[in-house]
Amino acid sequence: MQASWSLALLALAAGTLHAADWPQYRGPNSDGVSSETILTTWPADGPAVVWKTKMGEGFGAVSVAGQHAYVFAERGGDEVAIALAVATGKEAWATPLGKTIFEKSGGNGPRSTPTVDGDHVYLFGTYLRLSSLSAKDGHVEWSHDLGTEYDGQLKTSGIGNWGNSMSPVIEGDLVIVAGGGNGQALMAFNKLTGKLVWKSQDDKITHATAVPTTIADEKQVIFFTQSGLAGVDAKGDVLWRAKFPWSTSTAASPVVEGNVVYCSAGYGVGGGAFTVAKQGDSWKATPLWRTANDNINHWSTPVSKDGYVYGLFGFKEFKTEPLKCVDINTGKVMWSESGFGQGGTIIVGGNLLVQGDQGQLVLAKAAPDKYTELARAQVLSGKCWTMPVVANGHIFCRSTKEIVCLDVRPK
Repeated sequence: MQASWSLALLALAAGTLHAADWPQYRGPNSDGVSSETILTTWPADGPAVVWKTKMGEGFGAVSVAGQHAYVFAERGGDEVAIALAVATGKEAWATPLGKTIFEKSGGNGPRSTPTVDGDHVYLFGTYLRLSSLSAKDGHVEWSHDLGTEYDGQLKTSGIGNWGNSMSPVIEGDLVIVAGGGNGQALMAFNKLTGKLVWKSQDDKITHATAVPTTIADEKQVIFFTQSGLAGVDAKGDVLWRAKFPWSTSTAASPVVEGNVVYCSAGYGVGGGAFTVAKQGDSWKATPLWRTANDNINHWSTPVSKDGYVYGLFGFKEFKTEPLKCVDINTGKVMWSESGFGQGGTIIVGGNLLVQGDQGQLVLAKAAPDKYTELARAQVLSGKCWTMPVVANGHIFCRSTKEIVCLDVRPK
């Protein structure tokens, strides 16, 4: 009996060993990667649906922490932070955070993803309002309107037509965003009190969310501004810069693998990569390659694995945009598979999980030799421009109409 009980405990531990929350944009490590193991063979009608619920418009992904999933959506003309019970999909609380955007060429509703840290949820709104809410009941703990308090630059930066889509970044005791005016484009606030800790730079902002990372053993946050890339330390000092073109909108975030930083934008810009190195106290970003008007990630941030970038590449190729594998060191396209459109890509258990813009969910191998599809299901209706996320054995997918939770725990 004791042996059987021990085996049962080991089996349970193995099934939950790699389970984890997905508390922010692009996951626990801000790289779009989950270490979880999920089902790689799905039934003909797709993974089991735990729940599906209607949701207001918006383009941010779902964040999951503990017993709740958090989402930013339009409701009654406002952008509203909403907490849903992971087990049932029922609403736990909802907090309005000011007016949202109604824009027919892109879509309505907030564009950013909630960031969960401990007992707090951070949101960065369409019109540059940064708020901290209680994760338990949704009450507003502190809030800053960067537009009025810090000379916010939605209009002066040229991105006001679509509104802000940057999500908040947590680094230590700081919540870091961009959007203030001259001398305060990059900003950090104490995450508990909301007090301004530092502000710096004159950069013009883009739609891209900054990326917290570590290069050469030094923590930093990489901003993708209209000047290009900027690696910034926790004190607000710029460690290095890499020039990169801007036109109309940059929306996909940089991708970091080792000391290589990949970036891409639409509107004729294309993709490119840099190596970032530190010699003594000096930093240097050296161009590796650039493909003008090619290797375009419009707003869907790709993922990287073993020297290759995987993601949805193309510009306004709705329904048809391909999933591609690109060598991060050379820009060479290894393979391309059409028919996905503008959705999102993550890595889970070493495989690619892709949400296409028609609501299709696809699992494929993350390997450079060829495209190999493992599973496929139709899971959503509406405009599906958002990445799927994985948390604790479940996939959460969102469209402009609904959210679905799927059970993909290994049997």
